[in-house]
Amino acid sequence: MKKTLLWIGSLVVGAILGLLGVAWLNDVMDFVATVYTRLFQLLAVPTIVLAVTTTFATFGSKGTGRIFGRTLIYTLLTTFAAAAVGALLYVVVAPGNLPAEAISSTQPSNISPQTSFYDHILNVIPNNIVKPFLEGNVLSLLLLAFAVGIGLSKLPESENKSVIVKGLLGLQDLLFLLIRGLIWTLPLGIVAFSAQLSAQVSAGIVADSIGKYVLVVLGGNVIQFFIILPLFLLARGLNPIHVLGKMIPAVMMALFTKSSAATLPVTMESAENRLGVRKDIARFVLPICTTINMNGCAAFILVTSLFVMQNGGTTLTLGTILLWLLISVVSAVGNAGVPMGCFFLTLSLMSGIGAPVAILGIILPIYTIIDMVETAENVWSDSCVCAMTDHDLQ
Repeated sequence: MKKTLLWIGSLVVGAILGLLGVAWLNDVMDFVATVYTRLFQLLAVPTIVLAVTTTFATFGSKGTGRIFGRTLIYTLLTTFAAAAVGALLYVVVAPGNLPAEAISSTQPSNISPQTSFYDHILNVIPNNIVKPFLEGNVLSLLLLAFAVGIGLSKLPESENKSVIVKGLLGLQDLLFLLIRGLIWTLPLGIVAFSAQLSAQVSAGIVADSIGKYVLVVLGGNVIQFFIILPLFLLARGLNPIHVLGKMIPAVMMALFTKSSAATLPVTMESAENRLGVRKDIARFVLPICTTINMNGCAAFILVTSLFVMQNGGTTLTLGTILLWLLISVVSAVGNAGVPMGCFFLTLSLMSGIGAPVAILGIILPIYTIIDMVETAENVWSDSCVCAMTDHDLQ
Protein backbone atom coordinates (compact mmCIF):
# COMPACT_ATOMS: atom_id res chain seq x y z
CA MET A 1 0.00 0.00 0.00
CA LYS A 2 2.84 2.41 0.87
CA LYS A 3 4.52 1.72 -2.47
CA THR A 4 1.27 2.34 -4.36
CA LEU A 5 0.74 5.67 -2.56
CA LEU A 6 4.33 6.63 -3.33
CA TRP A 7 3.77 5.92 -7.03
CA ILE A 8 0.55 7.95 -7.08
CA GLY A 9 2.29 10.80 -5.26
CA SER A 10 5.10 10.72 -7.82
CA LEU A 11 2.53 10.88 -10.59
CA VAL A 12 0.91 14.00 -9.10
CA VAL A 13 4.22 15.75 -8.42
CA GLY A 14 5.40 15.08 -11.96
CA ALA A 15 2.16 16.43 -13.46
CA ILE A 16 2.51 19.65 -11.46
CA LEU A 17 6.15 20.10 -12.50
CA GLY A 18 5.24 19.62 -16.16
CA LEU A 19 2.42 22.17 -16.01
CA LEU A 20 4.81 24.83 -14.66
CA GLY A 21 6.23 25.21 -18.16
CA VAL A 22 9.83 25.81 -17.01
CA ALA A 23 12.09 25.02 -19.97
CA TRP A 24 15.16 23.81 -18.08
CA LEU A 25 12.98 21.68 -15.78
CA ASN A 26 11.27 20.07 -18.77
CA ASP A 27 14.69 19.28 -20.24
CA VAL A 28 15.77 17.61 -16.99
CA MET A 29 12.55 15.57 -16.83
CA ASP A 30 12.98 14.51 -20.47
CA PHE A 31 16.53 13.39 -19.71
CA VAL A 32 15.51 11.36 -16.62
CA ALA A 33 12.57 9.76 -18.48
CA THR A 34 14.87 8.79 -21.36
CA VAL A 35 17.41 7.27 -18.95
CA TYR A 36 14.76 5.09 -17.30
CA THR A 37 13.32 3.99 -20.64
CA ARG A 38 16.78 3.01 -21.90
CA LEU A 39 17.59 1.10 -18.72
CA PHE A 40 14.41 -0.96 -18.91
CA GLN A 41 14.97 -1.59 -22.62
CA LEU A 42 18.50 -2.74 -21.71
CA LEU A 43 17.11 -5.30 -19.25
CA ALA A 44 14.17 -6.38 -21.40
CA VAL A 45 16.10 -8.38 -24.03
CA PRO A 46 18.12 -10.58 -21.63
CA THR A 47 14.98 -10.99 -19.47
CA ILE A 48 13.05 -12.46 -22.41
CA VAL A 49 15.85 -14.77 -23.55
CA LEU A 50 16.85 -16.06 -20.12
CA ALA A 51 13.25 -16.50 -18.94
CA VAL A 52 12.19 -18.65 -21.89
CA THR A 53 15.47 -20.58 -22.13
CA THR A 54 15.67 -21.49 -18.44
CA THR A 55 11.98 -22.38 -18.29
CA PHE A 56 12.28 -24.84 -21.17
CA ALA A 57 15.58 -26.18 -19.93
CA THR A 58 14.46 -26.79 -16.34
CA PHE A 59 10.75 -27.38 -16.76
CA GLY A 60 11.08 -29.50 -19.89
CA SER A 61 9.37 -29.17 -23.25
CA LYS A 62 6.80 -31.80 -22.28
CA GLY A 63 5.59 -29.86 -19.27
CA THR A 64 5.27 -26.59 -21.17
CA GLY A 65 2.58 -27.92 -23.50
CA ARG A 66 -0.28 -27.31 -21.07
CA ILE A 67 1.07 -23.90 -20.08
CA PHE A 68 1.45 -22.78 -23.69
CA GLY A 69 -2.00 -24.14 -24.56
CA ARG A 70 -3.67 -22.16 -21.75
CA THR A 71 -1.66 -19.06 -22.63
CA LEU A 72 -2.64 -19.22 -26.29
CA ILE A 73 -6.34 -19.81 -25.56
CA TYR A 74 -6.60 -16.95 -23.08
CA THR A 75 -4.59 -14.66 -25.39
CA LEU A 76 -6.90 -15.28 -28.36
CA LEU A 77 -10.06 -14.97 -26.26
CA THR A 78 -9.06 -11.66 -24.67
CA THR A 79 -7.72 -10.24 -27.95
CA PHE A 80 -10.89 -11.14 -29.85
CA ALA A 81 -12.94 -9.62 -27.03
CA ALA A 82 -10.96 -6.35 -27.21
CA ALA A 83 -11.40 -6.10 -30.98
CA ALA A 84 -15.10 -6.94 -30.72
CA VAL A 85 -15.63 -4.19 -28.11
CA GLY A 86 -13.88 -1.73 -30.44
CA ALA A 87 -16.06 -2.79 -33.39
CA LEU A 88 -19.26 -2.50 -31.34
CA LEU A 89 -18.34 0.96 -30.05
CA TYR A 90 -17.44 2.10 -33.58
CA VAL A 91 -20.89 1.09 -34.85
CA VAL A 92 -22.66 2.73 -31.88
CA VAL A 93 -20.66 6.00 -31.80
CA ALA A 94 -20.35 6.17 -35.61
CA PRO A 95 -17.48 8.66 -36.13
CA GLY A 96 -18.08 10.92 -39.11
CA ASN A 97 -15.74 11.66 -42.00
CA LEU A 98 -13.06 14.32 -41.72
CA PRO A 99 -13.26 17.41 -43.96
CA ALA A 100 -11.62 16.80 -47.32
CA GLU A 101 -9.27 19.76 -46.84
CA ALA A 102 -8.05 18.34 -43.53
CA ILE A 103 -7.07 15.09 -45.21
CA SER A 104 -5.45 16.71 -48.23
CA SER A 105 -3.47 19.21 -46.12
CA THR A 106 -1.93 16.49 -43.99
CA GLN A 107 1.24 15.13 -45.53
CA PRO A 108 2.30 11.61 -44.55
CA SER A 109 5.94 12.38 -45.26
CA ASN A 110 6.90 12.40 -41.59
CA ILE A 111 5.67 8.85 -41.06
CA SER A 112 6.88 5.77 -42.88
CA PRO A 113 5.48 2.25 -43.04
CA GLN A 114 7.41 -0.76 -41.88
CA THR A 115 8.51 -3.59 -44.14
CA SER A 116 6.01 -5.88 -45.83
CA PHE A 117 4.58 -8.85 -43.96
CA TYR A 118 6.61 -11.17 -46.20
CA ASP A 119 9.82 -9.43 -45.14
CA HIS A 120 8.59 -9.34 -41.55
CA ILE A 121 8.22 -13.15 -41.53
CA LEU A 122 11.68 -13.59 -43.05
CA ASN A 123 13.17 -11.25 -40.44
CA VAL A 124 11.89 -13.56 -37.70
CA ILE A 125 14.20 -16.32 -38.96
CA PRO A 126 17.67 -15.36 -37.69
CA ASN A 127 20.75 -15.94 -39.84
CA ASN A 128 23.08 -14.46 -37.25
CA ILE A 129 22.99 -15.29 -33.55
CA VAL A 130 24.15 -11.79 -32.54
CA LYS A 131 21.93 -9.69 -34.83
CA PRO A 132 18.60 -10.35 -33.02
CA PHE A 133 20.18 -9.13 -29.76
CA LEU A 134 21.54 -5.97 -31.38
CA GLU A 135 18.21 -5.18 -33.07
CA GLY A 136 16.02 -6.27 -30.17
CA ASN A 137 14.05 -8.55 -32.49
CA VAL A 138 11.76 -10.17 -29.93
CA LEU A 139 10.30 -12.85 -32.20
CA SER A 140 13.75 -13.96 -33.36
CA LEU A 141 14.99 -14.01 -29.77
CA LEU A 142 12.00 -16.11 -28.71
CA LEU A 143 12.75 -18.55 -31.53
CA LEU A 144 16.38 -18.84 -30.40
CA ALA A 145 15.35 -19.17 -26.75
CA PHE A 146 12.84 -21.91 -27.58
CA ALA A 147 15.46 -23.82 -29.59
CA VAL A 148 18.20 -23.56 -26.93
CA GLY A 149 15.80 -24.31 -24.07
CA ILE A 150 14.28 -27.36 -25.75
CA GLY A 151 17.77 -28.52 -26.76
CA LEU A 152 18.95 -28.32 -23.15
CA SER A 153 15.87 -30.18 -21.91
CA LYS A 154 16.58 -33.01 -24.37
CA LEU A 155 20.24 -33.35 -23.45
CA PRO A 156 20.99 -36.33 -21.18
CA GLU A 157 21.83 -35.39 -17.60
CA SER A 158 25.54 -34.66 -17.30
CA GLU A 159 27.96 -32.32 -15.62
CA ASN A 160 28.21 -30.19 -18.77
CA LYS A 161 24.43 -29.72 -18.94
CA SER A 162 24.27 -28.92 -15.24
CA VAL A 163 26.97 -26.26 -15.58
CA ILE A 164 25.17 -24.57 -18.49
CA VAL A 165 21.77 -24.58 -16.79
CA LYS A 166 23.16 -23.37 -13.46
CA GLY A 167 25.06 -20.63 -15.27
CA LEU A 168 21.88 -19.44 -17.02
CA LEU A 169 19.92 -19.55 -13.74
CA GLY A 170 22.69 -17.58 -12.04
CA LEU A 171 22.59 -14.92 -14.75
CA GLN A 172 18.83 -14.74 -14.34
CA ASP A 173 19.11 -14.26 -10.58
CA LEU A 174 21.63 -11.46 -11.16
CA LEU A 175 19.32 -9.87 -13.71
CA PHE A 176 16.39 -9.88 -11.30
CA LEU A 177 18.58 -8.30 -8.62
CA LEU A 178 19.32 -5.43 -11.02
CA ILE A 179 15.62 -5.16 -11.87
CA ARG A 180 14.62 -4.91 -8.20
CA GLY A 181 17.21 -2.18 -7.69
CA LEU A 182 15.85 -0.23 -10.65
CA ILE A 183 12.28 -0.61 -9.43
CA TRP A 184 13.33 0.72 -6.01
CA THR A 185 14.33 4.02 -7.66
CA LEU A 186 11.35 4.09 -10.01
CA PRO A 187 9.35 6.86 -8.21
CA LEU A 188 11.94 9.29 -9.59
CA GLY A 189 11.27 7.92 -13.06
CA ILE A 190 7.50 8.25 -12.59
CA VAL A 191 7.95 11.93 -11.67
CA ALA A 192 9.89 12.45 -14.91
CA PHE A 193 7.43 10.51 -17.10
CA SER A 194 4.46 12.37 -15.63
CA ALA A 195 6.14 15.76 -16.03
CA GLN A 196 7.03 14.94 -19.61
CA LEU A 197 3.45 14.05 -20.48
CA SER A 198 1.80 17.02 -18.75
CA ALA A 199 4.27 19.38 -20.47
CA GLN A 200 3.23 17.95 -23.85
CA VAL A 201 -0.45 18.35 -23.02
CA SER A 202 -0.02 21.94 -21.84
CA ALA A 203 1.91 22.71 -25.03
CA GLY A 204 -1.10 21.66 -27.09
CA ILE A 205 0.45 18.60 -28.70
CA VAL A 206 -2.59 16.45 -27.95
CA ALA A 207 -5.16 19.25 -28.12
CA ASP A 208 -6.13 18.59 -31.75
CA SER A 209 -8.23 15.50 -31.10
CA ILE A 210 -10.64 13.79 -33.48
CA GLY A 211 -13.54 13.58 -31.08
CA LYS A 212 -15.59 10.48 -31.70
CA TYR A 213 -12.68 8.46 -33.06
CA VAL A 214 -10.69 9.09 -29.88
CA LEU A 215 -13.80 8.29 -27.82
CA VAL A 216 -14.13 4.91 -29.54
CA VAL A 217 -10.44 3.99 -29.15
CA LEU A 218 -10.05 5.08 -25.53
CA GLY A 219 -13.58 3.96 -24.57
CA GLY A 220 -12.88 0.48 -25.91
CA ASN A 221 -9.64 0.29 -23.93
CA VAL A 222 -11.37 1.41 -20.74
CA ILE A 223 -14.20 -1.15 -21.16
CA GLN A 224 -11.71 -3.94 -21.84
CA PHE A 225 -9.56 -2.88 -18.88
CA PHE A 226 -12.24 -2.43 -16.22
CA ILE A 227 -15.03 -4.77 -17.38
CA ILE A 228 -14.03 -7.49 -19.86
CA LEU A 229 -10.73 -8.59 -18.31
CA PRO A 230 -12.11 -8.57 -14.75
CA LEU A 231 -14.97 -10.77 -16.01
CA PHE A 232 -12.40 -13.24 -17.35
CA LEU A 233 -10.75 -13.31 -13.91
CA LEU A 234 -14.07 -13.72 -12.10
CA ALA A 235 -14.98 -16.61 -14.41
CA ARG A 236 -11.81 -18.41 -13.26
CA GLY A 237 -12.51 -17.67 -9.58
CA LEU A 238 -9.96 -14.86 -9.19
CA ASN A 239 -10.48 -11.48 -7.52
CA PRO A 240 -9.79 -8.74 -10.14
CA ILE A 241 -9.16 -6.07 -7.50
CA HIS A 242 -6.57 -8.25 -5.78
CA VAL A 243 -4.80 -9.11 -9.05
CA LEU A 244 -4.76 -5.49 -10.24
CA GLY A 245 -3.53 -4.28 -6.85
CA LYS A 246 -0.56 -6.63 -7.02
CA MET A 247 0.24 -5.86 -10.68
CA ILE A 248 -0.20 -2.07 -10.49
CA PRO A 249 3.57 -1.34 -10.70
CA ALA A 250 3.74 -3.08 -14.09
CA VAL A 251 0.55 -1.42 -15.37
CA MET A 252 1.78 2.05 -14.39
CA MET A 253 5.22 1.37 -15.85
CA ALA A 254 3.57 0.34 -19.14
CA LEU A 255 1.50 3.52 -19.10
CA PHE A 256 4.61 5.69 -19.21
CA THR A 257 7.12 3.61 -21.20
CA LYS A 258 4.51 2.76 -23.87
CA SER A 259 6.32 -0.55 -24.36
CA SER A 260 5.16 -3.89 -22.99
CA ALA A 261 8.60 -5.34 -23.84
CA ALA A 262 10.43 -2.67 -21.82
CA THR A 263 7.94 -3.22 -18.97
CA LEU A 264 8.48 -7.00 -18.94
CA PRO A 265 11.05 -6.98 -16.10
CA VAL A 266 8.59 -5.14 -13.84
CA THR A 267 5.71 -7.39 -14.93
CA MET A 268 7.65 -10.54 -14.07
CA GLU A 269 8.88 -9.18 -10.75
CA SER A 270 5.35 -8.10 -9.76
CA ALA A 271 3.80 -11.42 -10.80
CA GLU A 272 6.32 -13.52 -8.89
CA ASN A 273 6.94 -11.46 -5.76
CA ARG A 274 3.68 -9.55 -5.33
CA LEU A 275 0.96 -11.71 -6.92
CA GLY A 276 2.61 -15.02 -5.99
CA VAL A 277 2.57 -16.65 -9.42
CA ARG A 278 4.90 -19.64 -9.63
CA LYS A 279 8.23 -18.78 -11.26
CA ASP A 280 8.02 -21.47 -13.92
CA ILE A 281 4.62 -20.12 -14.98
CA ALA A 282 5.51 -16.39 -14.85
CA ARG A 283 8.83 -16.81 -16.67
CA PHE A 284 7.20 -18.81 -19.43
CA VAL A 285 3.84 -17.06 -19.89
CA LEU A 286 4.80 -13.38 -19.59
CA PRO A 287 7.57 -13.26 -22.25
CA ILE A 288 5.22 -15.01 -24.67
CA CYS A 289 2.31 -12.70 -23.79
CA THR A 290 4.57 -9.67 -24.29
CA THR A 291 4.95 -10.78 -27.89
CA ILE A 292 1.51 -12.14 -28.82
CA ASN A 293 -1.05 -10.80 -26.31
CA MET A 294 -1.94 -7.35 -27.66
CA ASN A 295 -5.50 -6.46 -26.63
CA GLY A 296 -5.08 -2.72 -27.01
CA CYS A 297 -3.25 -3.08 -30.31
CA ALA A 298 -6.01 -5.24 -31.82
CA ALA A 299 -8.65 -2.66 -30.90
CA PHE A 300 -6.53 0.21 -32.25
CA ILE A 301 -5.81 -1.55 -35.55
CA LEU A 302 -9.50 -2.37 -36.08
CA VAL A 303 -10.96 1.03 -35.14
CA THR A 304 -8.27 3.02 -36.98
CA SER A 305 -8.53 0.85 -40.09
CA LEU A 306 -12.30 1.27 -40.18
CA PHE A 307 -11.95 5.03 -39.68
CA VAL A 308 -9.34 5.39 -42.44
CA MET A 309 -11.22 3.16 -44.89
CA GLN A 310 -14.48 5.02 -44.20
CA ASN A 311 -12.77 8.32 -44.97
CA GLY A 312 -11.44 6.73 -48.15
CA GLY A 313 -14.96 5.98 -49.37
CA THR A 314 -15.25 2.32 -48.31
CA THR A 315 -18.74 1.26 -47.22
CA LEU A 316 -18.46 -0.47 -43.86
CA THR A 317 -20.72 -3.50 -44.07
CA LEU A 318 -21.00 -6.17 -41.38
CA GLY A 319 -18.86 -8.47 -43.52
CA THR A 320 -16.15 -5.82 -43.84
CA ILE A 321 -16.11 -5.20 -40.09
CA LEU A 322 -15.91 -8.93 -39.29
CA LEU A 323 -13.12 -9.44 -41.84
CA TRP A 324 -11.07 -6.61 -40.36
CA LEU A 325 -11.77 -7.86 -36.87
CA LEU A 326 -10.03 -11.10 -37.83
CA ILE A 327 -7.20 -9.24 -39.58
CA SER A 328 -6.66 -6.98 -36.55
CA VAL A 329 -6.40 -9.94 -34.16
CA VAL A 330 -3.94 -11.83 -36.36
CA SER A 331 -1.88 -8.66 -36.95
CA ALA A 332 -1.81 -7.77 -33.26
CA VAL A 333 -0.57 -11.24 -32.31
CA GLY A 334 2.50 -10.71 -34.51
CA ASN A 335 3.13 -7.11 -33.46
CA ALA A 336 6.24 -6.16 -31.50
CA GLY A 337 5.73 -4.80 -27.98
CA VAL A 338 7.51 -1.52 -28.66
CA PRO A 339 6.37 2.11 -28.68
CA MET A 340 4.26 2.99 -31.77
CA GLY A 341 4.36 -0.61 -32.98
CA CYS A 342 0.58 -0.64 -33.55
CA PHE A 343 0.68 2.69 -35.36
CA PHE A 344 3.21 1.57 -37.96
CA LEU A 345 1.53 -1.82 -38.32
CA THR A 346 -1.78 -0.08 -39.07
CA LEU A 347 0.00 2.23 -41.50
CA SER A 348 1.40 -0.83 -43.31
CA LEU A 349 -2.05 -2.42 -43.56
CA MET A 350 -3.67 0.75 -44.90
CA SER A 351 -0.83 1.33 -47.39
CA GLY A 352 -1.32 -2.22 -48.64
CA ILE A 353 -4.98 -1.62 -49.59
CA GLY A 354 -4.47 1.91 -50.95
CA ALA A 355 -6.42 3.66 -48.17
CA PRO A 356 -5.75 7.38 -47.46
CA VAL A 357 -2.86 6.98 -45.01
CA ALA A 358 -2.57 10.78 -44.69
CA ILE A 359 -5.33 10.48 -42.05
CA LEU A 360 -2.79 8.75 -39.82
CA GLY A 361 -0.83 12.00 -39.91
CA ILE A 362 -3.81 13.67 -38.21
CA ILE A 363 -3.99 10.89 -35.62
CA LEU A 364 -0.25 11.02 -34.92
CA PRO A 365 -0.25 14.06 -32.57
CA ILE A 366 -2.70 12.35 -30.20
CA TYR A 367 -1.21 8.87 -30.50
CA THR A 368 0.95 9.41 -27.43
CA ILE A 369 -2.12 9.22 -25.19
CA ILE A 370 -3.62 6.30 -27.13
CA ASP A 371 -0.32 4.38 -27.02
CA MET A 372 -0.03 4.88 -23.26
CA VAL A 373 -3.53 3.58 -22.54
CA GLU A 374 -3.37 0.61 -24.89
CA THR A 375 0.07 -0.47 -23.59
CA ALA A 376 -1.24 -0.38 -20.03
CA GLU A 377 -4.16 -2.50 -21.18
CA ASN A 378 -1.79 -4.95 -22.91
CA VAL A 379 0.25 -5.44 -19.74
CA TRP A 380 -2.90 -5.78 -17.62
CA SER A 381 -4.11 -8.45 -20.05
CA ASP A 382 -0.71 -10.20 -19.84
CA SER A 383 -1.09 -10.19 -16.06
CA CYS A 384 -4.60 -11.64 -16.28
CA VAL A 385 -3.52 -14.41 -18.66
CA CYS A 386 -0.60 -15.26 -16.37
CA ALA A 387 -2.81 -15.30 -13.25
CA MET A 388 -5.49 -17.45 -14.93
CA THR A 389 -2.91 -19.92 -16.29
CA ASP A 390 -1.27 -20.23 -12.87
CA HIS A 391 -4.69 -20.74 -11.24
CA ASP A 392 -5.74 -23.41 -13.78
CA LEU A 393 -2.53 -25.43 -13.40
CA GLN A 394 -2.31 -25.43 -9.61
